[in-house]
Amino acid sequence: MDKTQILENLAHAAIEGDEDLARESAEQALSNQIDPLEAVEQGLSKGMAVVGARFESGEAFLPELLMAAGAFDAAMEILQPEIEAQKKEITKLGTVLIGTVKGDVHSIGKNVVATVLGTSGFDVVDIGVDNATLDIIQEAKKAKADVIALSSLMTTTMPAQREVIEVLEEMSLRDKFLVMVGGGPVNQEWADEIGADGYGKSAVQAAEVARRLLGREG
Repeated sequence: MDKTQILENLAHAAIEGDEDLARESAEQALSNQIDPLEAVEQGLSKGMAVVGARFESGEAFLPELLMAAGAFDAAMEILQPEIEAQKKEITKLGTVLIGTVKGDVHSIGKNVVATVLGTSGFDVVDIGVDNATLDIIQEAKKAKADVIALSSLMTTTMPAQREVIEVLEEMSLRDKFLVMVGGGPVNQEWADEIGADGYGKSAVQAAEVARRLLGREG
């Protein structure tokens, strides 16, 4: 099997959420001496981009997105040891700390964003739901995060997004982190009002905004 076909199979595995094909194609990539980084970037990531675009346009839904992420992870289990053995690094776009704000225990939207960010090349630190402002800031410092992504799924918890930004300013840390906000009731107007650096209407948009904020477009 030639290199082009193997890379196409890796992309197809991600698009179809086929973990068996992902593993098999990853093994074929290694046995055919294909650079494992190339297998990720020209195979798996291209497939993830297709799924992301379909999810964005409403042609694909959450199960497909999660299946694609599962296939991506299955292939990475095989490719990652070889990448490390060759002392190569997948260029990470930056570190994003993501969590749901205080009082909000909804996780599904946050989880989708975390998945898309992770498969788009970001290191993602997910601190879960119902996070107090000071805990968010402390975890962001610990993770050396570039971006703090705050999710709020209820109108009543949106003020907690503002509070994180205000406390960062009070602690003279505002210039250390880019702050992104998102969630069902959140919009660009709210993001502007509270002084957030970015807003993602969807998971795919959130990844695009994070990339733009860190100057890593393209």
